[in-house]
Formats: sequence, structure tokens, C-alpha cells
Amino acid sequence: MKTKKIYALLVLTGLIAIAAGTVSAASPATSLADRWNTLRAEQPKLQIRDAARTLGSSEAELLATGLGKTVTRLSDAEYAVNDIMIRALDLGTVLALTRNENGVLERTGVATRAKPESFTDKERLRAVAGGYLGGEIDMRFHFANWKHAFAVVQPGRDGTTSRSLQFFDAQGKAAHKVYVRSEAGVAVFDKIVADFKHPQQAGDLKIVAAAPKTPELSDSAIDVKEFQLAWKEMTDVHQFNRIVSEFKLTREQAMRLAPQGVVQKTGPQALRKLLDESAKQQMPIMAFLGNGAATQIYSGKIAKTAVSGDWYNVLDPEFNLHIRESALKSGYVVQRAGVTSVEFFDKDGELVVTFFGVRERAKPQTQAWVDLTRSL
Repeated sequence: MKTKKIYALLVLTGLIAIAAGTVSAASPATSLADRWNTLRAEQPKLQIRDAARTLGSSEAELLATGLGKTVTRLSDAEYAVNDIMIRALDLGTVLALTRNENGVLERTGVATRAKPESFTDKERLRAVAGGYLGGEIDMRFHFANWKHAFAVVQPGRDGTTSRSLQFFDAQGKAAHKVYVRSEAGVAVFDKIVADFKHPQQAGDLKIVAAAPKTPELSDSAIDVKEFQLAWKEMTDVHQFNRIVSEFKLTREQAMRLAPQGVVQKTGPQALRKLLDESAKQQMPIMAFLGNGAATQIYSGKIAKTAVSGDWYNVLDPEFNLHIRESALKSGYVVQRAGVTSVEFFDKDGELVVTFFGVRERAKPQTQAWVDLTRSL
């Protein structure tokens, strides 16, 4: 309570001074860094993304308040993030974290390195960081949406030093984060920081407001017959995104207008059943979670599921998944090109997470996965 009173007094004093013209709006009394320090003292477990929302800031701007102390800004030159992610392959064991507004996927492991003979020039070399394909750290990167990069070195919660590479989009939202998890990776991390340190380590970030969300077209404006035909003619599930874009649909609208019998709507409660039964049956699953800048994929078995506040979680040693159940609005069991998935959307119609059953390429999914999805 005492801290809150002091905070309120500081804010009030700052506002009065600004009104009187005796101090600028960026004065220490009202600086973002001071307000975040106060908020952290009051809510030490508050995640930085939620803190940014509370303070009316972006996560990138909040992180940048540590420049010159715990944070180093990295290069924003063309292809810099591509090259950083290639160099990050040498970090060894890492924790890779990708999140969106209502989901977080964390995977600990080693990224698979593509074979050198597959490269012909620097352009091809850079392309490898378009995705860490397969392996423990399985990623798809959309670098056009990566704008700000930082290296962060700070005390960890377990008393050790935490080292991470953190990337953000133009709006200052987290695109992807990589945490060093091996002693051998420390020297590699330090070299990345030295080689890619931005010449400007002070000043405000250029944060761009998000473009207004494109309104969903009315169903009557869609050539539903042709869309359904294109759906039926899919030979690979990866063709779906192109078809949705071609017909100018939102993803959830595509669920609604799908051919009869290929989509079954279910409720948010299906998330728990899917995860709990997968753990109980020790059924390998795939979880896809993305944010427009990166998509991360987990493939394997899960063991421990648990609820914590608004979140439903998978809490395994090398894989964590956190889904904000309170934000979910709907789920769909979807059949495309002979493959069954389960997708969950939030109250804004945004895709939060998608699940598949693990299968070998060109082979059908297991009957256990099909049976589980039908039960939802």
C-alpha cells in the first residue's frame, strides 16, 4: 500500500509540474522506466507483455528502458536478423519461445543445422534462417515482420545469469526469443552481441501503430462453391493458407464456409480434453503456435498438464505450452487433404494454436488421433 501511495504521489507531482511547464513529459518522475520499476515492485511475477499493456507501452519499448544496463540493441541492417539466427545455431542447447496474445510455446533443445552442401551462395545461406526445419527447435520465420532486436543479460530467477536474444515486430510485440541454456553457448552469445551491436544505444524506438484489421467480407461476397471445390481438391494441408488468401477469407470464416462434413465446431473446453487424453494415452502430437512473425512447432509426447489461473498448461521438462483458456471462443476439428487437425480461436477471431497427430510423411494419421478428435 505504501508503494502505491508513493507511486501515485510521483505521478501526480509529475503531472502538476508538466502542467506548470516546469518539467518535460519525459522527466524522471514520469519516465517509463520508473513506472515499470514501480509496477515490478508491486507485481514481481507480472510478465513483461502484460506489464507493457498495463503501462500503455509496447514490450520492445519496455525492454529498451534497460539499454546500457541489461540490454543491448542489435543491428537493424538488412539481413541482420537472418544472420543472427544463423549464428544462433552455434548456441547449442537453447530455450526457444514464441507467443501470441493468448498462447506461449517454449521448447528446450538444439536446432538442426542444414547440410552445408545445400547452399550455393550467401542468399541461400541466409534462407536457412527462414526456418529451423525439423528437429527439437522447429521454426518458421517471417523476417519481413522482424524490426527490433536485442540481447539481454540479467539475473535469472534461479540465481544464475540469463542470456537471451529477443526480437520484436514493428508494433513492438515479441516475435521470438532465444535463451542460452549451455555454458558453451555463452561465448557464442557474447560474440553475436559484439558483432551485431547497434551503433545507437540510446533514444526512442520507432514503434509503428498496427494497421486497422481488415473487415471480414460478407459470406455473400465469397464464391463459396469455388472455395469448397478448392478445399476438396487440396492434396496437401499446406495449400490451405494460399486458398484462404485467394478467396479473401478470414481463417475462421473458412471454417464456417467449408464443405459439408469436413469441419466440426467444438467449444474451448475441448482444449483440456485433447491435452489430457494425449498425455494419458502417451500419444505423440504436434502443436503449432505463431504470431505473424514466427511460428514454432512442437512434435512429441506430453506428460504433465495443469491449470494455473486463466491458463491451461503443458509443463514438461523440455516443453511448455500455455494457453489462456479465458480468451478462447471456439474450436474446430478440421479435415484437409486427409489430415485432421484441431484449431482454437480467441474472442477476436485470431488463431491461438493448432494441433495435429504426429505422422510419418505420406502416411495416414494414427487411428488413436482420429478417434480422439472425433470425441471432441
